[in-house]
Amino acid sequence: MRVLFLGDLVGKPGLRALFVGLSPLVKETAAQLVAVNGENLAEGFGMTPEDMDKLFSMGVSVITSGNHIWQKDDIFPLLDSEKNLLRPANYPSGVPGHGTVVLEITGNKIGFLNLQGRERMGSSVDCPFRAAKKAVSRLREQTKCIIVDFHAEDVREKEALFHTLDGRVSAVLGTHTHVPTSDERILPGGTAVITDLGMCGPEDSVIGTKPELSIRRSLTQLPIRLEVHDAPAALQGVLLEIDSETGKALGIQRIRRVPEDS
Repeated sequence: MRVLFLGDLVGKPGLRALFVGLSPLVKETAAQLVAVNGENLAEGFGMTPEDMDKLFSMGVSVITSGNHIWQKDDIFPLLDSEKNLLRPANYPSGVPGHGTVVLEITGNKIGFLNLQGRERMGSSVDCPFRAAKKAVSRLREQTKCIIVDFHAEDVREKEALFHTLDGRVSAVLGTHTHVPTSDERILPGGTAVITDLGMCGPEDSVIGTKPELSIRRSLTQLPIRLEVHDAPAALQGVLLEIDSETGKALGIQRIRRVPEDS
């Protein structure tokens, strides 16, 4: 199985890059399924129903998210009704949505799990480690092929989850920081990992936002609202190759493409 998983999609620049670049990238990589973290699509904060529809119409099969998904409340009903739109599984009970889904690729099932970290994230969620173990056990009743999007800030927390789930899932992919890391590898148990996928957004920016606003925010320590920087965007993420019988990762390759006219 070949799965293309792209990092946090940031605003209109990220959407333009995806519109122009996704089809050629799928053809180039022979990806059989595309997943993307969509929580920054609506001007950098959250996602609207229209945003979701655009992603699915482009060929995205699974949309994951994170802490910003709650900033557009018109998406809440769809978190319940749209099975391929995920929010972190470790939010308290009673919160809209779900954190797992199982799909089928050419006769083979593959599961997706969305989690959120607790360290330096500014929100209180249930323990991602306990939630991961419980969710993975349920998913493995249907398939050994499982990909985890761990939306987290802290590197130590991410790496600890890598080793917690090694041999239990096909891949654990970090999101949230918008900065791609070069530590992609396959652990001894067969789990592919990377600390952060990066983003689908403007690289000549501050994590996708206008540099001048981040500079002013740092200088003044005021809560200045950040805005997406309108500049050419890159598609960043990984291509995973997974053994459909064992669920073990056969390969993980970093992806970075800057589509023309993005």
